[in-house]
Amino acid sequence: MNRRDFMKLAGAITVATTGGYTLTELMKMEPLELLVKEAEAATIPMARMNAFAKECVKRSRYVIGYPNNQNINTKDFYKWYVESGLCNIHMNNVGNPWKPSGALINSHEFEREVIEYFAPFFGFKKGEYWGIVTHSGTDGNMHGMYFGVKYLQAKTKQLPIVYVSEEAHYSIKRLADVMNLELKLIPTLPMGQMDVSAFEKALDPTKPALIVIAIGTTFKGAIDDHPKIAEIVNKVKPMAVYTMYDAALFGGFLPFTKYRDIVNREKMNFDSIAVSGHKFFGFDEPLGLFITTMEVFNNQNPFKVNYLNDAVPTITCSRSALGALKFWWHLVKNGEKEYKRQAEHILSVAQYLKKRLDEMNYPAWLNPMSNTVFFKRPSDWIMKKWDLAPEYDERLGGPLAHDVIMQHETEKTVDKFIADLKKDLKK
Repeated sequence: MNRRDFMKLAGAITVATTGGYTLTELMKMEPLELLVKEAEAATIPMARMNAFAKECVKRSRYVIGYPNNQNINTKDFYKWYVESGLCNIHMNNVGNPWKPSGALINSHEFEREVIEYFAPFFGFKKGEYWGIVTHSGTDGNMHGMYFGVKYLQAKTKQLPIVYVSEEAHYSIKRLADVMNLELKLIPTLPMGQMDVSAFEKALDPTKPALIVIAIGTTFKGAIDDHPKIAEIVNKVKPMAVYTMYDAALFGGFLPFTKYRDIVNREKMNFDSIAVSGHKFFGFDEPLGLFITTMEVFNNQNPFKVNYLNDAVPTITCSRSALGALKFWWHLVKNGEKEYKRQAEHILSVAQYLKKRLDEMNYPAWLNPMSNTVFFKRPSDWIMKKWDLAPEYDERLGGPLAHDVIMQHETEKTVDKFIADLKKDLKK
């Protein structure tokens, strides 16, 4: 077959499998228009799907600017998921996982075991806590704030003031807005921690206080000084206090390090904690944990839902049964020993990156107990290649970027990044 005949045949196949549209016509279409044509043709464009997947896999090795663990191995889980037949049915973790539910096809037993595994690492005693597997870290923050509001209202009949540092995760600001709460943003020190002197000036003794402690700020990886904050609270004496930990990334690895007391409520006396699952632990989609005390839980407005056989305390009604199964699979497969190894790895590589930058006399900073190195912002081509997140702080010279060291980043990755940075400096 000559080239001309081959092209005719290829064109005929294209027309036959795309609803009558030629390859040239398809290439001229906008993505949304193309999607409509694909749906009309009732065929899945695997070439497009495969190209998308290939590009994502390729890019994943260069993602160092965001706290996502790319060392994810869910192949065996999904093999079981398909072979078991669960992939063809609907499961839903609606309701309270600690009570019998009217929705019988759920993974509540696995969800409970996930919470039971992690709760002791955060200093919660058996029988004195309640928790769920959440959709994300923000979902955990939402439950933390909502539970705090209801708890403080039960104690004081008043809405609280929310206190949080300016460099904490933006979800706190958004959630305060959604809940119509008064929000006091507390200035930070140059390294990102809450300025406790500014907190003392802002703290209102006549109102209940909902205090959000950042256990690893979004950009600089700073940990708020909870002991000093607690001293100020004891001094000013607000009418009631609820303290929540936003520990999205750091809550994953700190329990498996020598710094574990930072997230131990027996040492630090917090009321709830929210942790992301898709950051340190590593999942192919957002997941998280929310754990609080039974005292807080018992001061909620749970809303009786008869068809679920219980009073339902959660904000999100439906929750992912698959997510709870994946979390359970992950912790059984890895366990404490492996989590310790991974925690040691990311902290060690962070120290290595800081050392390499210091050798170049390149402006860079690393907070204690942190896997996040932030530095003077490089050129746009490096920002794009390495998927770096931008920030700006006049106190540190202006434009900044950071590398959040996760499990997929090694010393060899750092060396490649440093080589690019050196090329950039020569231009």
